[in-house]
Amino acid sequence: MLSSPPRNTTRRRPVPSVVSESLKVDIWSDIACPWCYIGKRKFEAGSGLFLGAGDGRSVEVEYHSYELNPETPVDFEGSESEYLALHKGIDAEQANQMLDRVTTIAAQAGLDYDFPAVKHTNTVLGHRLLHYAKAHGKQVEMKERLLKAHFVEGGHVGHVADLADYAAEVGLDRDEVVRALSADDYLDEVRQDEALAREYGINGVPFFVIDGKYGVSGAQESATFAQVLEQVWGERSVEPSEEQAEVGA
Repeated sequence: MLSSPPRNTTRRRPVPSVVSESLKVDIWSDIACPWCYIGKRKFEAGSGLFLGAGDGRSVEVEYHSYELNPETPVDFEGSESEYLALHKGIDAEQANQMLDRVTTIAAQAGLDYDFPAVKHTNTVLGHRLLHYAKAHGKQVEMKERLLKAHFVEGGHVGHVADLADYAAEVGLDRDEVVRALSADDYLDEVRQDEALAREYGINGVPFFVIDGKYGVSGAQESATFAQVLEQVWGERSVEPSEEQAEVGA
């Protein structure tokens, strides 16, 4: 990772015939962020378009912790619309209109959001579980499971027992997950992710960092993700002599 903030992509360069190393995509997101799940689906579609062009392409994804509201209680007493109204300082009608709009957009991405069933909660335990899952090679599967549980199934993602059940479903050791989450395991890793987000100037999620250099903010369209991946892939292929010639042109 670069120590300076990632930059936006603006130029396209030649596509390589073969590049062996995967493009690394670091994604900051929150489990309780509806746009993060939509952005995940759109990124997956965009990376699919990119990978479909062949040429030895591959993409490696790593998720990073970001808490939209660290002060949220584990058991928020109220509906998602009530939480949104309180958090945004808007009335109930406006909150419901916002949720209806997000539900429609999610459906277009193939996601069946059920906001009336959502149990709003603090997500730090879920982020710690994602770091545990990363250490055991299951982070991508764990991320998908938690997002689906929260937005589609009305599951609780803030209790140790529920999180351990979800972890077992993706092949992790339930008892070990309970032990890790009952202690302070992986809390430092969560805080490190959040510190790096501040260093990068990330103040909203989802946020995608491509190859440690380029930042893409928000749930962009799949074609946008495909274009950015294509651009970065092309830039990798430029030999030093070509790069120097381009700079001197």
